[in-house]
Amino acid sequence: MKPVPARRGLTSLVQLKLIEDNQTGGFTGGRSMRANTTVSALRFREQTVTPSGRGGFLVRTTLSGARAYRCVHVLRYDAGCEAVRLHVEFENLGQIPLTLEMLSSFCLGGLSPFDAEDSVGRLRLHRFRSSWSAEGRHEAVDFEDLHLERSWMNASVVNERFGQVGSMPVRVWFPFVAVEDKEAGVMWAMQLACGSSWQMEVYRWDDKVSVSGGLADREFGHWMKSVVPGETFTTPEACLTVGTGDIDAISQRLVRMQAVALADLPTQEEELPVIFNEWCSSWGLPTPEFIHATAARLKGSPVKVFVIDDGWAEKPDGAGQFNGDWNVERRRFPHGLKPVADELRAMGFTPGLWFEFEVCTVGTEAFALDDHKLRRDGRTLQVGTRHFWDFTDPWTFDYLRRKVIDRLRDDGFGYLKVDYNDTLGIGCDYADSPGEGLRRHVEGVRRFFRMLREALPELIIEVCSSGGHRLEPSFMELSSMGSFSDAHECPEIPIIAANLHRLILPRQNQIWAVLHAADSLQRIHYSLAATFLGRACLSGDVVSLGNDAFALVLADLGFYERVRHVIRDGESSIRRSVDKSWRRPRGWQVVTRLSRPDGDEALVVAHAFGESMDAVIPVDLSPNEWVVAEERGIGIVRLPTGCLRVDADFSAIVLHLRRQ
Repeated sequence: MKPVPARRGLTSLVQLKLIEDNQTGGFTGGRSMRANTTVSALRFREQTVTPSGRGGFLVRTTLSGARAYRCVHVLRYDAGCEAVRLHVEFENLGQIPLTLEMLSSFCLGGLSPFDAEDSVGRLRLHRFRSSWSAEGRHEAVDFEDLHLERSWMNASVVNERFGQVGSMPVRVWFPFVAVEDKEAGVMWAMQLACGSSWQMEVYRWDDKVSVSGGLADREFGHWMKSVVPGETFTTPEACLTVGTGDIDAISQRLVRMQAVALADLPTQEEELPVIFNEWCSSWGLPTPEFIHATAARLKGSPVKVFVIDDGWAEKPDGAGQFNGDWNVERRRFPHGLKPVADELRAMGFTPGLWFEFEVCTVGTEAFALDDHKLRRDGRTLQVGTRHFWDFTDPWTFDYLRRKVIDRLRDDGFGYLKVDYNDTLGIGCDYADSPGEGLRRHVEGVRRFFRMLREALPELIIEVCSSGGHRLEPSFMELSSMGSFSDAHECPEIPIIAANLHRLILPRQNQIWAVLHAADSLQRIHYSLAATFLGRACLSGDVVSLGNDAFALVLADLGFYERVRHVIRDGESSIRRSVDKSWRRPRGWQVVTRLSRPDGDEALVVAHAFGESMDAVIPVDLSPNEWVVAEERGIGIVRLPTGCLRVDADFSAIVLHLRRQ
């Protein structure tokens, strides 16, 4: 049999599958839902281009199918942006319900357009892995290594479908994908805003590659959605960009799109206030006396927010999580929380409080309120010790308004840390599907976040989901910042913190610096230097720090305040010589952040890890072009050439430079 000439990559702008239609082969069953008769029946109807209202334009492309519906692919470009925003609207125009099994937010085809054939050796896939306390591992794999070459006669689809299933959207992968043409030096990158199950799919049936993404489909995420006559269903939004440059440059084009949603943050957030969180100090046993002593030591320092973490609420002796009732632990706070919050404000701090309000745990009175919980297979859904409130139920909103919003307002708290420490998995009972039940529930959670912001406009909100499991645009847009990780005292903190420059804004990247009296000055500076990669969050036993150690803390944080504008508004590049292990890192890392939009200032944050003695770290900032305005380093020194030399393992230096 002679090989069939390759087709040239034509693909539909919208990928969808109706339960009423068939798949069409290509050995796709169970691995892709894209090859189907719903898509092959789509026909172009019209395309309109109108002003966007932000100096850009809106492109609406309408497609219709064999059944009574239409799909509108919406592309929005706003002036000054480096990416476009995309979503798809599915409207049922008929008289009977139609059931979706798959609907993409975006689909990009024809890759690579810079090669007339099948791009042998040219294409590379970029994505970011994630696991608890190990977020943002960059993976760059050639298509051949992923087995994504086309078959000899185009009889078989090859694809790579990946994503995550459940209510922790950054549990396995970040919702990001990029395809690079190495020879052309061009990269196409896409990021999805979705807090529930999602997927990306790299798909090939001929010479060209197509990439699509959106909600996880029926096969991957147990999702189906019945759209009744007259109803319109809208997908989650995606951002897409294309350009030259490496993964740092391209990914940050997408990251900067997230800044638009931060226009209405509390005024205090513009200054990136330094935070103290007592979790790694009291380890769940805070008291007014402990809080007073710690705040007294920090009074007058650059620390402006003091957060009381888990442990303020009532729980039996020896209990771990005891969430849901949210009654103050009177044995430790006999007069309640308000006097503590009032004292913190009087000492110059914004007081903060921790909640994990989406769940209730075994032993609480709330645990018995099954009528307002999520269910699966008719039974109250329980994961470990947790039940999950149903955020499609108005009762849940009323209960949490009283327990959370009223507590914050009445006791005078100005900062809220929202934790979330397990996932729903495939979803919950709902007429359409477990995946649709999960999607509706997560949308309800996001509505409650908006309710918090409307009720308390100056409230600073931190998103924390076992550290970094919600670091995606749809949750980040509702908060001031996110916990970068649950890596509290680990040597890999600088690696994780730098990774996230490619995925969230550094101004939203809250980084732990846990300090102990037994720490050397070098170790303290190593920890503090990592916070220059985002938002500084101190913890640990600051009361017992010696005078020299505390003076170092004050000096480093004072430096932080002087360069926070570069942290807030800049563009980063990451250079590393680090072994694969993060738990026992060896080598070095340097992150250079140029100020935007002028590029006249630079912040250099360098860390040395194990077995790095005498290493010379290159810094791509010529001393003939730049002058050092300020520097703080222990164990790493600056050479006259502009490079850095490592004099001690696990050390750090931070430089602030100005262009001559």
